[in-house]
Amino acid sequence: MEETANTDVLFIELRQKLQSGLLFIRSDVIGDGADVKIESKPDSILNIQTPDSSFQVTLTPGVSLVEAQKQKSPANSEQGSHYRLRLKVEQPTESPCSVIGQLRVDESYSVLCQSCGSRVLQHRSFGRVLPLPNGNWNALVDDWCCHPDPFANRKLLPRAGDCLLGDTFILLLRDDGCDESLTRAAAEKRVLVSCRRCSTALGEEITAEVLKLYITEILVKPSEDGECDLTQLSLEPKSESVRQRFLEQTLASRLVELSAAQSIFRFSIQSPDGKAEILLWLLNTDTLVASFPAPAARADGFISAGDSHPRMHQSCQAVAAVKVLYILCSDSKLRDVVDVWEKDISVHPLPLPQRSCEELKTLLTSSTFRLPAFLRCMNSFQVAYMRM
Repeated sequence: MEETANTDVLFIELRQKLQSGLLFIRSDVIGDGADVKIESKPDSILNIQTPDSSFQVTLTPGVSLVEAQKQKSPANSEQGSHYRLRLKVEQPTESPCSVIGQLRVDESYSVLCQSCGSRVLQHRSFGRVLPLPNGNWNALVDDWCCHPDPFANRKLLPRAGDCLLGDTFILLLRDDGCDESLTRAAAEKRVLVSCRRCSTALGEEITAEVLKLYITEILVKPSEDGECDLTQLSLEPKSESVRQRFLEQTLASRLVELSAAQSIFRFSIQSPDGKAEILLWLLNTDTLVASFPAPAARADGFISAGDSHPRMHQSCQAVAAVKVLYILCSDSKLRDVVDVWEKDISVHPLPLPQRSCEELKTLLTSSTFRLPAFLRCMNSFQVAYMRM
């Protein structure tokens, strides 16, 4: 019962490329044998009515329902009704760009601490914005060169006016203002760089002059935009933290960019010391998801007045998301799978600060346990959705 209580009372997954979707409604919401009415309304509204509740989902523009058919419930799933949805998609949703995809030459930017919004670098413009090699590039050097590795023990560092783009970080030179906005502290074999105002670690020093800043810890804005309003980053109810939403959005967008640019779909999320923390397999990038958590369905919304039978009304916005499979590397039962992935050079390493690794674990497991039980796992992997 406790597992079912954590499950969303209504969950929708829509595949825009396939023009199809899945709707699940828990039986304690609709009652045994109760009829459910599913219809499309103007302005891309999907309306779902049960005897006691009305759920309204706003789809993205150009997406509408064509038909809904009730399906047989999968074996060993919790009680509930399952519907297969057929869609009409006129305008697929475009994925937003991450910070890495937004930086341009000769534009002036300010870098802010994501945690507190204070400026840590101001009015920085770059004469060159260049991508760093693939994370596994050094493993392929022997295939490129007929002589000893010319890059051995050499670091790729930015020059004055450069911004080098890693998969999850940027490299750039310090400036005179860094002494006032940043602090440095030795930690094991690294020198951490932190926001002076809130003490959040933003990255590390590569050399005394070069900073490595992680995109999960900073905001990069055009200099003329003024101060950062962190409240604008939260697209969800106030119960969800701005930090969690930012992390989810940033990483999901980056996964989509890497898969599109390099045909990479398997990732090893690593701590700064190279230890694998999460194995991530990107499945779908064209997904829209919508859900109604149990507490919201019971407490939020409004009850229609004047009806002979009072009805609880709920509404939400469908959002673009990526569907992923994942394994937490701390799970000793899956050590064999982890070992195979760690030896496979087609698995792309993504370094993140330790804090972001731990937050991502929480984010993924929370997403999993909100899904219907029959959707939570696939072979040895857990299933989760990361919203963009």
